[in-house]
Amino acid sequence: VQLQASGGGLVQTGDSLRLSCVISGRTISVLSTGWFRQAPGKEREFVAGLAWNGGITTYADSVKGRFAISRDNAKNTVYLEMNTLKPEDTAVYSCAAGDRAGVYDRAGAYDYWGQGTQVTVSS
Repeated sequence: VQLQASGGGLVQTGDSLRLSCVISGRTISVLSTGWFRQAPGKEREFVAGLAWNGGITTYADSVKGRFAISRDNAKNTVYLEMNTLKPEDTAVYSCAAGDRAGVYDRAGAYDYWGQGTQVTVSS
């Protein structure tokens, strides 16, 4: 299973971005998926998760109401829609997938990881 994330960039405070993660080697409908981020000098943190059936989501408190995780089964792609971006959202964002049915906010629950995409929010 391989994951390829894209969509990062340099934006201003209040702007929006949509990250994409294309998954190959396994159909997305049998995977739990999630997004994590890591800022310079900080530990990796959970951002958003989506259950294998696409019906349950969970978010970190810091992004709740601003970010949305979704997927397109036909494209085998998971998305992270990020709105009202803040400088503290600056980080490398990585997508992850797991061979589990639920929705998870811990990195250990995910089996496959993509490379990161940089998101920089200027003030």
